[in-house]
Amino acid sequence: MWLLDVNLPTGLLALLRSYSITCDTTANRGWRDLTNGLLAETAFAAGFHVILTRDRLFGESASRALRGLPEFAVVVVTLPQARAATYLSEFRATRSK
Repeated sequence: MWLLDVNLPTGLLALLRSYSITCDTTANRGWRDLTNGLLAETAFAAGFHVILTRDRLFGESASRALRGLPEFAVVVVTLPQARAATYLSEFRATRSK
């Protein structure tokens, strides 16, 4: 399962699901206020294996927790911020490359 951090548009859920990726958001789970390390630990304990985030420092701030979660991946999405439709279109285009 994949988890979308609070800094990504929730419209990504439908797009990822269209690729048969099981996913949810931190907001849907009530994890909006967790620090990065605690979020990684909580997500992994709930069965998630990937977190998508725009936070370029996520890995650094959660490094202690991530060392104990070798099967957990952090994917930093570096697309520029844009309106939801444009962002989703750009995300879709980069995934197909």
